[in-house]
Amino acid sequence: MPETAETAAAKDVDQLAINTIRFLSVDQVEAAQSGHPGAPLGQAPLAYLLWTRFMRHNPDNPDWPNRDRFVLSCGHASALLYSLLHLAGYGLPIEELKRFRQFGSKTPGHPEHELTRGVEVTTGPLGQGISNSVGMAIAQCMSAQHYNREGFPLFDYRIWVHTSDGEMMEGVPHEACSLAGHLKLSQLKVFYDDNKVSIDGPTSLSFSEDVGKRFEGYGWRVLRVEDGNDLQRLTAAIQAAEAESDRPTFVIVRTIIGYGSPNRQGTSKAHGEALGPEETIATKKNLGWPLEPTFYVPDEAKVPFDAARQRGHELERQWNELLQRYRETHPDIAAELDQRLSGKLPDGWGDAIPAFDPGEKPIATRAASGKVLNAIVPKLPELVGGSADLTPSNNTAVQGRTDFEAANAEGLYLRFGVREHGMGAILNGIALSRLWIPYGGTFLVFSDYMRAAVRLAALMKLQSIFIYTHDSIFLGEDGPTHQPIGELASLRAIPGLTVLRPADANETAEAWRVAIEHRHGPIAFALTRQNIPILAVTKEKAREGVKRGAYVLHDPEGGDPEIILIATGSEVWVALEAAKQLAGKGRRARVVSLPSWELFDEQPDDYKESVLPNKIRKRLAIEAASPMGWAKYVGLDGEVHGVERFGASAPYKDLQKAFGFLPEDVVRRAEAVLGRQGL
Repeated sequence: MPETAETAAAKDVDQLAINTIRFLSVDQVEAAQSGHPGAPLGQAPLAYLLWTRFMRHNPDNPDWPNRDRFVLSCGHASALLYSLLHLAGYGLPIEELKRFRQFGSKTPGHPEHELTRGVEVTTGPLGQGISNSVGMAIAQCMSAQHYNREGFPLFDYRIWVHTSDGEMMEGVPHEACSLAGHLKLSQLKVFYDDNKVSIDGPTSLSFSEDVGKRFEGYGWRVLRVEDGNDLQRLTAAIQAAEAESDRPTFVIVRTIIGYGSPNRQGTSKAHGEALGPEETIATKKNLGWPLEPTFYVPDEAKVPFDAARQRGHELERQWNELLQRYRETHPDIAAELDQRLSGKLPDGWGDAIPAFDPGEKPIATRAASGKVLNAIVPKLPELVGGSADLTPSNNTAVQGRTDFEAANAEGLYLRFGVREHGMGAILNGIALSRLWIPYGGTFLVFSDYMRAAVRLAALMKLQSIFIYTHDSIFLGEDGPTHQPIGELASLRAIPGLTVLRPADANETAEAWRVAIEHRHGPIAFALTRQNIPILAVTKEKAREGVKRGAYVLHDPEGGDPEIILIATGSEVWVALEAAKQLAGKGRRARVVSLPSWELFDEQPDDYKESVLPNKIRKRLAIEAASPMGWAKYVGLDGEVHGVERFGASAPYKDLQKAFGFLPEDVVRRAEAVLGRQGL
């Protein structure tokens, strides 16, 4: 077809807008004198087409529930995203682009969810974003299956992802993308920026696999675009991805990192450092861009973005009309949807939380967790999740729920397989939907495998619930490879993560209440494999105590306490028994259960003083884990009875004796603390 003046003009506008994206990105990096200009220069054409012609989004309402999601998984290319957000009308002013990577700006070195309007997910640690996108696609599929009705496609949004060479080398995308292919998540559309360059040099130094065949092996549809500047072929590939309805799509786009830079394009020099004044000038001249002013945005370049914004506004208006008709036609399910969209929990859901009778036989907190989960899900259908191939061990299954599968999108139980890291990242993607509350289970020792995902859940303040069972050396015969020592201290060190190690079944029940009501940050449970007694404490006292993070379980008769025994989890009943033995010896001990350091540290000073009075300086903390961090609770006159070596393979009762966690062992240690001269 011969080119007309109209199509030629359109091409000119396209190229102008693409170069605007490129040089807004370059100018950001130059202003900061740090950053990554190479990826934006190469990826700009693809990003331009997605944002102006294919993505359904409304910059005036970034939270529109049926918007398409854009995930810049290669978060080091953040200048590209900020350029797009500015041009698309997300309210990111040019002044913020000029403050790229500066303290207090909305344009940090890697994109941050909730900090910058329009950023869907915090990315940067390679592999997390693409793995989050699998969770986003699961949430979309669940939402569509649960809420869509004939004639009412309320949830049909797509997840568009930019990924990179470096991410294909990481392990977590393998875990997540393998599961995505198995589940046939067709709303997931991933574009691989195949520029064959990493920081060290060409990717061939360490990477020679056929990525396309790998994704074909996962069950994805794989497409290829040999020239990332060919708008016609890019458009065709995006259209093909958009039309794919049976499986996820992976588009390999061959780009040139640092495109247009005469001396750096195609080299590692273009990756992670500013071009510098001379090369910036040379690049602008090479691509026909004015040298001044910097951060230049031609009026013509705004036109495609303005049109996309108007289109997005109209799409949301139509969706809101559809939602209103849906409310009239399907009032019951619409009421549930409105409740979730409002961020509120169902009325009375907490009434379903069971209470456990101290007269009942001992029960592992992992088993108690399973009972609580099964009790509350009928009142809290948005609670969904599964396990990393440890369902019977983690007690994460819900009676009556079927598995979420490619052939059963109605299922709400997730079989993550042996993919702990992928599971963590996928849970975060589900949580980002704000329509589902996700949980996932594995052994506490394997929290190490998923630490990056847990950390990002905390950074994003997501309501992801991590269920960690087999929480100490007392898991027994599996031995030291499976017995956590430093994991509790490691998790407690993550800002914004709330760790709960409940002492019995009732504390476990109340830990679930905390997890569901704690809407702005992740929760990690540490639960026992071994059975432990149900403590003689009322449900109300357990509720208040767990909510506050710590509480007094026992106070001695006949005067103020001489010593405070502080414990968590399965060691609390040991402390209670030790207090009784101490009383028989004429010594007075208070017992404090401290299920959550984080919650306790948030309490007012007067409450903390009521639980751990400063005047009682003799203290003994008891926890079958690393003692790291306990000093803030025991002080200079106290002691920590923990575990500072790897465990051993043996029945848990033998380990309890060998490691000194019997009541009589605690008594001896308490007496030693009491006999020690104060400082």
